[in-house]
Amino acid sequence: MIAQEYLSRDLFRGKTVFVTGGGSGINLGVARNFAVLGAHLAICGRTREKLDRAATELSALSAHAGGRTLSVAADVRDYPALEAALDRTRDEVGPIDVLVAGAAGNFLCPAEELSPNGFKSVVDIDLLGAFNAAHGAFSQLKATRGCIIFISAGQSFVPQAYQAHVGAAKAGIDNLMRNLAVEWGRHGIRSNSIVPGPIEGTEGMRRLSTPENDVRNKQVIPLRRYGQTDDVGQAAVFLASPLAGYVTGTVLCVDGGSNLVGSALWNQAVEQMDLQRK
Repeated sequence: MIAQEYLSRDLFRGKTVFVTGGGSGINLGVARNFAVLGAHLAICGRTREKLDRAATELSALSAHAGGRTLSVAADVRDYPALEAALDRTRDEVGPIDVLVAGAAGNFLCPAEELSPNGFKSVVDIDLLGAFNAAHGAFSQLKATRGCIIFISAGQSFVPQAYQAHVGAAKAGIDNLMRNLAVEWGRHGIRSNSIVPGPIEGTEGMRRLSTPENDVRNKQVIPLRRYGQTDDVGQAAVFLASPLAGYVTGTVLCVDGGSNLVGSALWNQAVEQMDLQRK
């Protein structure tokens, strides 16, 4: 992580950051970057063991500034459980200054084979879960004049084969983000989205790609590499910081330029993967 080399290690001292899906992957990478800048962290997810491992790591990173870390198990689709997790965070760590709505689900499936339940499952985790988190955190964010960072995806605006469910959910998230920017701006609440590109070492890339496809993908990405979770985390700490105090309603692509080259290569690759599966 390089965030602490360019930003004050106390930038988020005394601030509370709540991260859904914070036990692993991109969202844990985001939490790490807030931790090294002194934030209190509350990470939320469905798997207690994964959350506890992540919380131990985050506690060590934030210890220099007295940062506290709380892990709370809750499914973002279960509003009462999520609301209880948000209330516990306020009571044990402090009112939320930054909400990172990152919980997500994904799998490859041709649209004609995608069941209504499969479509609903992704929309419920991604879009409904994002709304639940924002709605549940509203009173705390209003009190702190805080901000929301949604973790979106390129499928929101670049159609990709076998990703109809994800594209619909992420497009909804970006539209939700803009609506909240309009409605909640009067309370001092800023709302933005980050669109990660392919991020190395994540469960998503292990599920959605192969080593051979990775080589081809890197050849067409303008920056010629996959991203790291820290690339997304660094963008998140910028959006949450006073440096972005006049930024709201914005989709920030952190993708090495991936969205500029379209989805043709992806479409060919996943169709080939599907043929091999059959």
